[in-house]
Amino acid sequence: MSGSKLSDASSSNPAGHDEPLPLTVYALPVPDEAMREDSGRRVWQGRWKMIIVALVCAAPVIASYFTYYVIRPEGRRNHGELIDPLRPLPELVTTTLDGRPGNLRALKDQWLLVSVGGGACDAACQQHLYLQRQLREGLGKDKDRLDWVWLIPDDAPVPEAMRPALAQATVLRVPAAGLSQWLAPSPGHALADHLYLVDPQGNWMMRFPARLDIAGAAKAKRDVERLLRAANAWDEPGRPSQPARQAQP
Repeated sequence: MSGSKLSDASSSNPAGHDEPLPLTVYALPVPDEAMREDSGRRVWQGRWKMIIVALVCAAPVIASYFTYYVIRPEGRRNHGELIDPLRPLPELVTTTLDGRPGNLRALKDQWLLVSVGGGACDAACQQHLYLQRQLREGLGKDKDRLDWVWLIPDDAPVPEAMRPALAQATVLRVPAAGLSQWLAPSPGHALADHLYLVDPQGNWMMRFPARLDIAGAAKAKRDVERLLRAANAWDEPGRPSQPARQAQP
């Protein structure tokens, strides 16, 4: 029996030589293609990481605006009119009262309560400046999160008697044409008739009713207080390059 099996095996290989086992060769990836695929994966991974970081950084801002704009207690109404879409601070050349040049975008990173009025500053202009100062002071410990700003769209001189009262204000001359392309009054009114609120991201986001009086300013203050509370998680006094103002004794 065993001899028969051996003879059968030898007859199938008459030369008596061992034949090599067949090998299956799989194609290896071309080096350039492999590098391109690896590079593509890294690019997408990097982009996803950047998106995640951006979302994490923006989350507090988004949450505060969601809280203010969307989740509103029943019956709560704003005194100011919300601006939609938001309008970012433009690249406008500014000049201080002592002639120093600057850019309006430099006001970013603080809440801004803005008035507009000619340098001569009539009675309505002076009333707005007074209400701006009072509203800011009424915020108590949060007042350093808000700057009150007077934008002057002409070259008229500011009365010397007013200057001491403007020590805590930001007073800037700006081109009238550029200013009117950013801020806008309600129908039938002029820019100088309103106060405007700008958020720390540099967006004009609220316009208060024209010709605000003391009672209206109290309602406007409540709007500002709600916004500051909604932004508590991410907003701090002062700009990154500038410490918060020290309170005057």
